[in-house]
Order: sequence, then structure tokens, then C-alpha cells
Amino acid sequence: MSAYPIFMYHNIAQAPRGLKRWRSLYVSPGAFGRQMWLLKWFGYTGLSMSDAMPYLRGEKHGRIAVITLDDGYVDNLESALPVLKRYGFSATCYVVSGSIGRYNHWDAEKLGIQKPLMAPAQLRAWQEGGMEIGAHTRSHPRLSQCSAAQLQDEIAGSKADLEDVLGVPVTQFCYPYGDMDDRVAETTRAAGYAAATTTQRGRAILGTDLWRLPRVQVARHHMLPQFAMRAFTDYENKRA
Repeated sequence: MSAYPIFMYHNIAQAPRGLKRWRSLYVSPGAFGRQMWLLKWFGYTGLSMSDAMPYLRGEKHGRIAVITLDDGYVDNLESALPVLKRYGFSATCYVVSGSIGRYNHWDAEKLGIQKPLMAPAQLRAWQEGGMEIGAHTRSHPRLSQCSAAQLQDEIAGSKADLEDVLGVPVTQFCYPYGDMDDRVAETTRAAGYAAATTTQRGRAILGTDLWRLPRVQVARHHMLPQFAMRAFTDYENKRA
């Protein structure tokens, strides 16, 4: 049975000194480069969500890995894009549309650090580099706690915001914190997204609900053999 890893990254940067919480969200540029090299070495092609859709729907088959980055940090453009282009890969960056050009307001206080998010020109540079922008709501809330009106604003509103900035359809969505339920998934589908990713562990198996896709988190402490185990085996599915 076909199973495709959808990798989940956040920051492609060295973890700041003194950072006490969630250091795992940082993957160094060197580590990211080695991980992409490994995929290429084993004959895998790294794809964005939209490029991967024919595989996730069972229309095509092959050695692919899906590369996603959450939130839209500037370091994705600076450090991930050159590596992705080097190997001929594409990737999807999920953007919080209400914070374009600002910072991570949803967790900056807890982290004690403000991490810069891409501005419109940087989002377009990412797109022009052959990459994809997906939506990650307007304000990064816990969607299961939102009213119907708030859900519509966060999910459909983010799509409209980004399409206005980029001038192209935005068809991919990611649930902040992986927080979702049936109501949230249905609102996302109805808003016109082709698929949505969660934080549930596992590789995407053919037949998986496209609006509840699991992912494989890549953390700062994962060495290359751990990355390979998560990418190429059923390790993540057994621990989902």
C-alpha cells in the first residue's frame, strides 16, 4: 500500500541561545540540507502539497515526499528555498494571513522571542522560486473553539487574503496546533481547499481523508538515521 511522508517543519534556522521552550521547532539549515540530500539519494522527489495531490489521490505512483513548513517564517525563504531549488524540489509554506510581514504573535510571549514572518514581496519570491503558499488561518486560533462565523472568517478569509496578495488560487490548508474536528474539517472542505494537514503522526496512506492528512514532524534533535526511519518506514504510523 502506498504511504507518503508529509514532513512538517517550522523554522529552518539555528535555535536562538537562551530559548527554553520548543527548541524542537528549529531545524538547522545544515540538517535540512542533509535531509533533502538523503531524499534525493534514495530516489525521492520532494513535492509541495498541490504537486503531490495526484499521488495522494492515487492517480499517480512514485517515490515522493511532501515538504510543508508552518507559519511563514522569513528563514524559510532565506535557508530552505536555496536547498529546495538545489535538488529540484517544491514545498508548501502555510501562512498566517493576518500576520504577514509581522511576527509570531500566537506564541511570542511564551517563547520570549519574536520570529519574523514573510512580507508580501517575500511570499511572492517564495512562489516565484517554484514553491507554494497554503493557508494557516488569519490569526492562528484553536479552530475547534471558534464559532461558525469565526471559522468562516479564519478559514475562508485566510484563503481570500492570500489570493489577493499572490494573485493565484490558494488550495491547501493547515490546522493551527493540529486542532480540528468534524465541523472544522467540513468548513475547510466547503471553503474550496483541496486538502488539509493535521499534526497527527503518520505517513499518508492511500485512501486517507484529504482534509485530515497526518504528517511526520521533523525536530531539531532528529539525526539523519531518525529522519530516514520516519521517512522510509512505518515507524510513524505505528506510533500514530
